[in-house]
Amino acid sequence: MLLSALKRFLIGQPLKSAELGEQKLNKTKALAILSSDALSSVAYGPEQILIVLVTISTVALWYSIPIGVGVLVLLLALILSYRQIIFAYPHGGGAYVVSKENLGVNAGLLAGGSLLVDYILTVAVSISAGTDAITSAFPQLHPYNVDIATLLVVAITILNLRGITESASILAYPVYLFILALFILIGAGLYKGMTGAVSPDMHPSLGTPVAGITLFLLLKAFASGSSALTGVEAISNAIPNFKDPGPNNASKTLAAMGLLLAILFSGIVYLAYAYGIAPKAQETVVSQIASQTFGRNYMYYFIQGTTAMILVLAANTGYSAFPLLAVNLARDKYIARMFTIRGDRLGYSNGIIFLSIMSIILIIAFKGRTEHLIPLYAVGVFIPFTLAQTGMLVKWVREKPKGWLVKLTINLIGALISFTVMLIFFITKLGQVWPVFIFLPLIVYTFHRIKRHYEAVGEQLRITTCEPAVPIEGNVMIVPVAGITHVVENSLNYAKSLSPDQIIAVYVAFDRDTEKQFQEKWADWQPDVRLVTLHSHYRSIIQPLTKFIDTVEHKAKESNFRVTVVIPQFIPKKSWQHALHNQSSLLIRAFLLYRKDLIVTTVPYHLKK
Repeated sequence: MLLSALKRFLIGQPLKSAELGEQKLNKTKALAILSSDALSSVAYGPEQILIVLVTISTVALWYSIPIGVGVLVLLLALILSYRQIIFAYPHGGGAYVVSKENLGVNAGLLAGGSLLVDYILTVAVSISAGTDAITSAFPQLHPYNVDIATLLVVAITILNLRGITESASILAYPVYLFILALFILIGAGLYKGMTGAVSPDMHPSLGTPVAGITLFLLLKAFASGSSALTGVEAISNAIPNFKDPGPNNASKTLAAMGLLLAILFSGIVYLAYAYGIAPKAQETVVSQIASQTFGRNYMYYFIQGTTAMILVLAANTGYSAFPLLAVNLARDKYIARMFTIRGDRLGYSNGIIFLSIMSIILIIAFKGRTEHLIPLYAVGVFIPFTLAQTGMLVKWVREKPKGWLVKLTINLIGALISFTVMLIFFITKLGQVWPVFIFLPLIVYTFHRIKRHYEAVGEQLRITTCEPAVPIEGNVMIVPVAGITHVVENSLNYAKSLSPDQIIAVYVAFDRDTEKQFQEKWADWQPDVRLVTLHSHYRSIIQPLTKFIDTVEHKAKESNFRVTVVIPQFIPKKSWQHALHNQSSLLIRAFLLYRKDLIVTTVPYHLKK
């Protein structure tokens, strides 16, 4: 009871499935939660360029200007390319769906696996970067980086479990405050420059010769700066979260995000150059720019505070996109089906919780210093970038719709630039991104293993293709059922063998169409077994089932009957596969076992392969 009260306090009251439409986002809220990752990257993207350049000398910092222009060209190509993906695939799925449909299953899984890992890294890197911004302003907090980061992950997880609309309403304010703060910072910095308050001696002149500069180093700096473009793809994954018309609203949000990102990135790169700022271990570049522009006054702390908030809230892009991508993979049976289940507040809570756990593990493992993950984080985005653009090329060549040559050209440019940046990452940062060659094949292999397992199980359980079930030789019996399979048939045969006065099969439906379809199939398959369908507004199996059992039990007691609940369950060959299939069975058994007035029995069905 206490845990339930705590859950209601933290998460809120359950929402009905019919309220799903009210959980859609308008453009203003969508821009805040889906663009926070991309917009926040201006706090560390320019810094990554400077970190590479300063290894030669401070004179080389002027190269940040042409490198910044190159990053903006890449941004424009990606915005135009992903705009086409939004209209071509309006149901979401982004790079995973595009690659799977046009380049094949393995390409799709490679893109999907890359993005799943990338969203986990998004949370870990963003939260850690936000923590760094906090401890830059308050150096005495440096020893508590991991603790602060972990608490922030927990807080943002609870916020997302409360539902996408509620979290967006709260998170929109700090995101727009950050945009306002950066506009003020850039405006004030440019004003100081125009009024002569910034001495030309503070920075090297453009074109100053630099000894030791190489193309390799410049490409490495460009690849590092391209980390500012992480999160651009999130909107194409989350189209189902937009209010109708989804594709139109998503494309407008994408354009707004691209424009804001271009302005903020350009401003920070220019001011860092104008002030001659070099990266420091204990202070971020944005902190140094704010300090030189305003001094350590209230405006400085306003800039740092909003920067810290946006870096923390950038993690919300991962929380918005990861569950939806996981749903697409789970529907295709490449990951556990539990990721398709909506929680009390209509969000995909299993995906949210899994994402938070993995992010905390990363933060603890790297002790909050996740800057070493930024190259891995960036290359994890450019792999699906490249695959998505290539997939669109194949689509336009194959389908040749009206105006396909223009579309082909846009995606061709996007594919070439994305592929080039990806190669630069692999060549210049091999020592940091080599784990990609290990974990991505492992992830794709795991996807295939799960898919084969689901298909093998489905083949054994399918009534129309399996051999006839063997009858079991052999009060009111209640049999919870989730489908028409040999597992259910086995349990019904067991119940019939005990010669009960009545057998009641109970099916919990989450929507009326599914309920009607199941009733029709049941009438053809088991006409002699009574079926009761329960409609669950809140997607709970346990609550309506236990309420029904209570009703039946009350009536049975009046007739001196005992009630037996027969729970179907099947046993796979390998123990790790058990949880993939028996979540509902385990929950029902756990909730009913304490009832001394009930007989609860589980009927196993052993898989043969």
